[in-house]
Amino acid sequence: MDEIDCQLISALRHDARASLSELALALGVSRTTVRARIDRLRRSGDIVGFSVVLKGDAVRDPVRGLMMLGIEGRGTDRILRQLNGLSAVRETHTTNGRWDVIVEIGAATLEEFDTILAQIRRFDGIANSETSLLLSTRKSAR
Repeated sequence: MDEIDCQLISALRHDARASLSELALALGVSRTTVRARIDRLRRSGDIVGFSVVLKGDAVRDPVRGLMMLGIEGRGTDRILRQLNGLSAVRETHTTNGRWDVIVEIGAATLEEFDTILAQIRRFDGIANSETSLLLSTRKSAR
């Protein structure tokens, strides 16, 4: 991946709906070059897809946070299934280090957020947890 590919990916992250002409102008290359590079990046697996972010998705969670979980024994797969079944869970990530799983949670109110945290803490196999509220988002892939 060269510098133009990196610039192209950055431009697509900023506006994935930008036309080939707009991308070509921004990068100083031809439309054909942009199309060929996007096709190549998709074929190689560097670009695995495009997504749509709805206005409602961006504003639906006034209260958001990250919950780090320590899990006892070998219950990670079961706990991930339980977490992914909760409507307030936006993302789940396995990790290394002190915490086994990091969960992004979204809620309408602090009270609802607290209820969700309590529910997760009661899952069998959760050894410990730590939660941080997200105050603002400076950059998001969404």
